Amino acid sequence: MGGVEDDEPASKRMKLSSEELIHLSNGSTVKESIVGSSRDLMARPLQSDGSEEVVGSKGVIKKVEFVRIIAKALYSLGYIRSGAHLEEESGIALHSSIINVFMRQVLEGDWDESVATLHNIGLTDEMTIKSASFLILEQKFFEYLDEEKVMDALKTLRTEISPLCINHSRVRELSLSIVSPSHCFTVRSPKQDTSRARSRTKLLEELQKLLPPTVMIPERRLEHLVEQALGLQRDACMFHNSLDEEISLFADHQCARDQIPSYALQVRFYFGNQIL
Repeated sequence: MGGVEDDEPASKRMKLSSEELIHLSNGSTVKESIVGSSRDLMARPLQSDGSEEVVGSKGVIKKVEFVRIIAKALYSLGYIRSGAHLEEESGIALHSSIINVFMRQVLEGDWDESVATLHNIGLTDEMTIKSASFLILEQKFFEYLDEEKVMDALKTLRTEISPLCINHSRVRELSLSIVSPSHCFTVRSPKQDTSRARSRTKLLEELQKLLPPTVMIPERRLEHLVEQALGLQRDACMFHNSLDEEISLFADHQCARDQIPSYALQVRFYFGNQIL
């Protein structure tokens, strides 16, 4: 890909300039031209030699999953090169090559190709495939309307969206947006943006929620696991009496007994309905 021979080492491919999909800390994705891009590396599945290997003292953490989650976190935080280097050094790819192709097709607006790729990912749930196809074709529909290609939008609705036979109420709303163009803005969901790049990025985020986590790791999965662990430590703290922001990642949380109030700061005496 990108005009680079497959037999070139990954480190050399990373030195090429190309448009990189950059995952920002807020979970959004934008295209930016940078040097040191890992796009070609990312689009090619790396071989892992430890698919059954586990890490951690209890032996319950699968190494492949652990590395993929860390790589996902690095990309989400904006550490693009670090995430690419982790994939290269570990030999564990964040996404398979077909998922990288699928993501790129969605962001570039290759709607027919992305739907075809979706069917080749290997999903077994037919409803998931239909729901994901519906979201993609809906985006295609709205972009046709934005370009004032009403007949193309109508054709998409009749020959591609309606035959999916799901979400009939939404299909009626899309039909109404053709009859009444002013209604198009009310039909768009809050997650659909008038900016084409942002709208496609949000579409990819919605698709990510539909697809199995083994195919596309949910956004901020590592943060969720850490927050879950801190919450469990807080709930198990017998003498908990501290603010959440005081909990640190560097050590297991445990409030000391002396943090519990042990003497009165004020004493009130009641005489009838009066406080003395």
